[in-house]
Amino acid sequence: MSHRPAPEHTHPDDVPVQAALAALADPVRLRLVRELARAADWERACGTFDVPVGKAALSHHFAVLRSSGLIEQRDLGARRVNRLRRAEFDARFPGLLDLVLGEDQGTSGD
Repeated sequence: MSHRPAPEHTHPDDVPVQAALAALADPVRLRLVRELARAADWERACGTFDVPVGKAALSHHFAVLRSSGLIEQRDLGARRVNRLRRAEFDARFPGLLDLVLGEDQGTSGD
């Protein structure tokens, strides 16, 4: 197995609001963020999300979430694990994640 490069991260302070909103507007990325919000930091590996996209598309969605400052990833052995950058993102965009994640409670099913 080849060694893959460490993921590049963008700090939320460097993200324009348009990029944050665009990242959260996609249904797959919103699902990933919602699942990460319910998980402990570094608990979820990339392959553990039940989303209707292939591996390449899922990698793209994670890259968009990293570049928008929403998630951080690190390699743990052969697995890449994730955490929602809730505190950092909330400091940059107060209330935005609360609004987005709060909508989850008012919807029925996927």
